Amino acid sequence: MTMKRILALALFPLLTLHAAAQSWPTKPVKVVVPAPAGSSLDFIVRTLGNRLSTRWGQPVIVDNKPGAGGMLGMSAVAKAAPDGYTLGIGFNGPIAFAPFMYKQMAYDPVKDLAPIVMTSSQPNVLAVPANHPAKTVQEFVSWARAQPNGVAYGSVGAGSSSHLTMELLRTTAGFEATHVPFNGSPPAGISLASGETQALFTVAPALLPLVASGRIRLLAVTSAKRMEGMEQLPTIAESGYPGFEALAWNGLFSAAGTPAAVIAKVNADVNTALKEPEVQAAFAKQGLVPGGGTPQALASFMAQERSKWGAIIQKTGIRLD
Repeated sequence: MTMKRILALALFPLLTLHAAAQSWPTKPVKVVVPAPAGSSLDFIVRTLGNRLSTRWGQPVIVDNKPGAGGMLGMSAVAKAAPDGYTLGIGFNGPIAFAPFMYKQMAYDPVKDLAPIVMTSSQPNVLAVPANHPAKTVQEFVSWARAQPNGVAYGSVGAGSSSHLTMELLRTTAGFEATHVPFNGSPPAGISLASGETQALFTVAPALLPLVASGRIRLLAVTSAKRMEGMEQLPTIAESGYPGFEALAWNGLFSAAGTPAAVIAKVNADVNTALKEPEVQAAFAKQGLVPGGGTPQALASFMAQERSKWGAIIQKTGIRLD
């Protein structure tokens, strides 16, 4: 075999991948949303999908598959053909938390999913009833430590960022608490406002109507820096717990084995869409911080999240199966 022939054979796979990326997509692209229509994940995909559809010249179809804490939808992505025509928006729960809370999963987030790009992140806020005696995080912790029967805290669901963020604070600050899970932010917020529960971590937009009506009070935010638009709200890190950070994040994924050139194209186009002023303004209204970056950056972030939250889950003994 001649050297020319050997080089041609060696280059053929690369040329094939390049050609695939150049022509992709040639048909509609489906994006699985492991949450109901009207959810923040649904909003993110539809907002970006409108821009991507224009760039790609193909429809972007939103496929809502809620259930099993997001695992139903992400399992569908993991088992799809690795051609880029089925994408999915994953988040903390089915990507970083679930492997530590379930004995068996239908997919392995590391082996079966290919990270593409971070789409957004969002801090939680610590909220208490309006008549609660605590007006700061330190006062809340002192109050919680003094409760003989512990604190009843709500969450938007077992195994959610809302749930695990309180477990992080509880174990860091040293107080006893009982978890009361709800199906989403509205009932969790109402429970807090009525005094049925005494504390709640969730994203700010879900609670702002209750804040405006004077039924609950916000004490702090879980981001490393103060939140844009709510700069008066201190971080938990600056309230006596340096390094404390807990974000509700999400990103786009495809099935493992998707051609690198296709992943690179989706990554580049999503990064472009995330920089559009209209997209950034729409995200800001929802309290979302636009993401972006490389697939490698998302993979690295996922590894950090698994290490951090896996330790918390194992320490607290949270199991959901």
